[in-house]
Amino acid sequence: MSGSLVGQAIIVGLGGFIGSAARFTATGLVQRLFPLSTFPYGTLVVNVIGCLAIGFVAGLLELREILTPSQRLFLLVGVLGGFTTFSAFAYETLNLMQASDIARAIANVAAQVILGLLAAWLGYLTAQSL
Repeated sequence: MSGSLVGQAIIVGLGGFIGSAARFTATGLVQRLFPLSTFPYGTLVVNVIGCLAIGFVAGLLELREILTPSQRLFLLVGVLGGFTTFSAFAYETLNLMQASDIARAIANVAAQVILGLLAAWLGYLTAQSL
């Protein structure tokens, strides 16, 4: 089952459940440390931890074959992807940089940030116009 697309989606979904629940919990805990702040410290901490974790796991997996493809899918795409998609963005950009594809790495950063903010703004404006 784990080789099929449905099986892989289930593996990712289970990991995503764990990662999303962990993100919700961690963000809430961090924000409680700064109750009067309007800065999103919880999201910042989650993104940095997620990036550290995905870099560590990816680096470890590059040195050792310690996880099966299904376990990698569960951990990297599911758990860490559910914890923060920013970690996936950072990892993909790192891969482009390591492949000496600096132009695409910069384009990825610019596109993700600019298009993401633009999409959020357009979605907000659309909702406000209803």
